[in-house]
Amino acid sequence: MQFVLKNILHFMPLIFGIGFLGPLLAQIMQMLGWQAPLGLAPLTLGLIIGGAWGVFAQIKGRWI
Repeated sequence: MQFVLKNILHFMPLIFGIGFLGPLLAQIMQMLGWQAPLGLAPLTLGLIIGGAWGVFAQIKGRWI
């Protein structure tokens, strides 16, 4: 159990980026009436941005 929790918490920045920031960015885009470039769905663009930001936080160890 400790091993599983340790691995989940190790990847928490990536999980947070994809699971929270991605849908949040998509909802903000829809509220403001913005269209995603290249014909992407707002959720797809949000997941790309949130996932990239989560990977950055995972590698660097910080969000900014």
